[in-house]
Amino acid sequence: MSLLFSPFHLRGIILKNRIVVSPMCQYAAVDGLANDWHLVHLGSRAVGGAALVLTEAVAVEPKGRISPADLGLWNDGQIEPLRRITRFIESQGAVPGIQLAHAGRKASVMPPWMGDSPVTLAEGGWVPVGPTDEPFQPDGLRPMALCTDEIAELVAAFGAAASRACRAGFKVIEIHGAHGYLVNEFMSPLVNKRTDEYGASFENRLRFLKEVVAAIRSNIPTDMPLLLRISASDWHEDGWQVSDSVRLGHMAAEMGIDLIDCSSGGSIPGVKIPAKPNCQVPFAEEVRKAGIPTGAVGIIVNAQQAEEILEQGCADLIFMARELLRNPYFPLAAAAELGDEVAWPVQYERAKRVVKK
Repeated sequence: MSLLFSPFHLRGIILKNRIVVSPMCQYAAVDGLANDWHLVHLGSRAVGGAALVLTEAVAVEPKGRISPADLGLWNDGQIEPLRRITRFIESQGAVPGIQLAHAGRKASVMPPWMGDSPVTLAEGGWVPVGPTDEPFQPDGLRPMALCTDEIAELVAAFGAAASRACRAGFKVIEIHGAHGYLVNEFMSPLVNKRTDEYGASFENRLRFLKEVVAAIRSNIPTDMPLLLRISASDWHEDGWQVSDSVRLGHMAAEMGIDLIDCSSGGSIPGVKIPAKPNCQVPFAEEVRKAGIPTGAVGIIVNAQQAEEILEQGCADLIFMARELLRNPYFPLAAAAELGDEVAWPVQYERAKRVVKK
């Protein structure tokens, strides 16, 4: 059997293969509620053979949404629509996971196809929050700088959302600590200009993350995996560096984190990221050397490429996004390409045999 289709043990669960549906915002919710679009989007990737299906970024409070059309889990009424989805994912032999998030200063914008422009109060938007009052874009909404009491409230909101996630049937939680959103904002020296206990030093800039991890861990079963997505590099000489990610990797297990999902960028605008196949894989490889399992993401588009990443010891899991948008059934085709025998949904068995011309 290939490594890509070998099982992977993650705390209290066993993934049937190493393919993960990466969180991908759909901008299709109303009042944070999941609907048929989310069921079909996530459910079809479970049918397609992925082992772990992660939701998009799910906001822990209304102000934590990137846009008004994002999913949320800040009240109990949002549980059952998600429970409908987790039931289906599990019925297909996949593991349902949720990414908990807060957009911080990058909140209250329109969906990408509407230009990512700020949503004003008059248009139903809100005042974002952040470590300071510096906006992400010069012409963007100015965030409100969080005081320590408000930080504590947000930490509690992550814990409460984690509790609801368990009730919604999720078996894995990922913290969104990447791409310039709130957790990442506290981590990055490019954004976090605070001088109190939440800023300046490396340890202080990690304080918010540590408190969020502790709040989530106290609200979930001990055998439930907790993942962390990070921007492993700000791609800026004065920003968060790969060495910082490795340092975090050494601390992760003790904090209660089981795997680090290594992405990059997003803290500040205008940074050039070399978008090419495997462009972020070296980050996963370096962080993995700290003794923590990692996930690789970024323009991974075919079976052999994914297999080689695993064979070379660069990562433990393969997180896929755009390729799974193009082809929800990529895992089934990849198994055939690598010569592995995997189960297909019985409804699709008639298509399993490929007729060679």
